[in-house]
Amino acid sequence: MAHLFDMVEETGAETRELTLSGRLTVFELTEAQAALDALPADRDVRVDLSNLSRMDTAGAWALERLRDRLEAAGHDLTLLGASDALSQLMTRVDHAIAEPEPSSQPVRRGVADRLAELGEGVVTAGRGGGVFLGVFGLFLARLGRSLRHPSEFRLTALVAHCEDVGLRAVPIVSLLSFLIGVVLAFQGATQLRQFGAEVFVVDLISISILRELGILLTSIIVAGRTASAFTAAIGSMKMREEIDAMRTLGIDPAMALFVPRILALVLMLPILGLVANVMGLLGGGIMSLLVLDISPAMFLTRLSEGTDLANVLIGLSKAPVFAIIIGVVGCNAGMQVGSNAESLGRQTSKAVVQAIFAVIVADAIFSVFFAQLGV
Repeated sequence: MAHLFDMVEETGAETRELTLSGRLTVFELTEAQAALDALPADRDVRVDLSNLSRMDTAGAWALERLRDRLEAAGHDLTLLGASDALSQLMTRVDHAIAEPEPSSQPVRRGVADRLAELGEGVVTAGRGGGVFLGVFGLFLARLGRSLRHPSEFRLTALVAHCEDVGLRAVPIVSLLSFLIGVVLAFQGATQLRQFGAEVFVVDLISISILRELGILLTSIIVAGRTASAFTAAIGSMKMREEIDAMRTLGIDPAMALFVPRILALVLMLPILGLVANVMGLLGGGIMSLLVLDISPAMFLTRLSEGTDLANVLIGLSKAPVFAIIIGVVGCNAGMQVGSNAESLGRQTSKAVVQAIFAVIVADAIFSVFFAQLGV
């Protein structure tokens, strides 16, 4: 190989003159890189490339690395005698080198930044509430249209969604409600036994399940099960551009997709809540018999004496509201899905979280409202 590196420094000069000859390729990179790294970055450097017989991207990268080191120290690198091919190669390598990533040190944020983030969160929540009201209004408008024009209503789709939303959810709702009744009876008996008031465990079970836990637990189960299903179904159609095809064919997506799903939830959630109430009381009655030796006849007598119809009606009256919340959140999230699977997964998770959160908030509002009414 020809002499690779030669350095000539003029006395008193402010620049360092380098003359490169021979080959500067990947095979000579180790030797060349060691020689270039040994140069102190204390002055400008001029490199004569006229005597190079060959240079590839590895050699160009070595020179660009020297340029970066000199520029960091406030000096320049000048290339002399480069042919057009070498100049183009240096330009391509310079453009291909990635920019250095910014420092990963955490940025210290003050009170103003925190307040700005809080404000952005409030604005985002407000926009989400506005979108929810818009979809709810669209559902009401299309429902009214279907009442005026019954021929446009898809009864078959409603029945299919009622089966999926209601009938297929009965096993999981029944099982979990039964277990909640068992837990309430066992924990209530453990605490009330200390005061000799074991019989009041029936009141605890009946009021808790009929007024709050029955419909709330059912709504949370349905929110996790059905809101995700609505989002996945509508989102998949949107990804495959089926919704655009429906619009092209003159079919209203809100009428075809929103109304049957939300209406099925409104019809089936009260029934599921009633099933949850029965199974919760059954679980509480069995545990009361096993732990407190309260016979079924005594349990039913105490249930009828300590619980009035208002508790049942209050619990079931929440069901249509919870159903609308779950249906609107699920359908809206499905319409927000983009063109990739990642967007579908993100919107599905978002729909479940938002539906459960909204149901719990609505239940808290109902509790305060009924407490203020004294019922």
